[in-house]
Amino acid sequence: MSDFTHINEKNNPKMVNVSDKKITKRTAIAKATMFLGSEIINQFTNDELITKKGPVFQTAIIAGIQGVKKASDIIPMCHPLLINGVDIDISVVDDLHIEVTCKVTIEGKTGVEMEALTGASATCLTIYDMCKAISQDMIIKEVKLIEKTGGKSDIKKL
Repeated sequence: MSDFTHINEKNNPKMVNVSDKKITKRTAIAKATMFLGSEIINQFTNDELITKKGPVFQTAIIAGIQGVKKASDIIPMCHPLLINGVDIDISVVDDLHIEVTCKVTIEGKTGVEMEALTGASATCLTIYDMCKAISQDMIIKEVKLIEKTGGKSDIKKL
């Protein structure tokens, strides 16, 4: 028997049944690091870049929020959730890199890790899309869960 929760006794995929779980406040924070390069970073004014497609960070934050809300549409075993809140922050960390932080909060029976990871990823992908005319040397370097609270276990990584 497998330790995977998404496999049934016949080794077929299943969506985990959460009906017996208690509703608790749950949060997840995901962080993504992205290499933009100096060619792109040097074009920023007041921590924002306006391209022909519009304001990059503002548009990317909206895309990240949409990504959070659509996580269950693109990840097969992800439960559709009623999201209470999403907060996405984008920071220029040096002359080459940015950092995206996506915090998702719900009151529910299952966690929001996948939603936070999807939100951070969609934010980075939108930045890539909006800046690719300037340079295609961008790299989404790392997307990781840094904190999860609520449910069976809490996780906090640095």
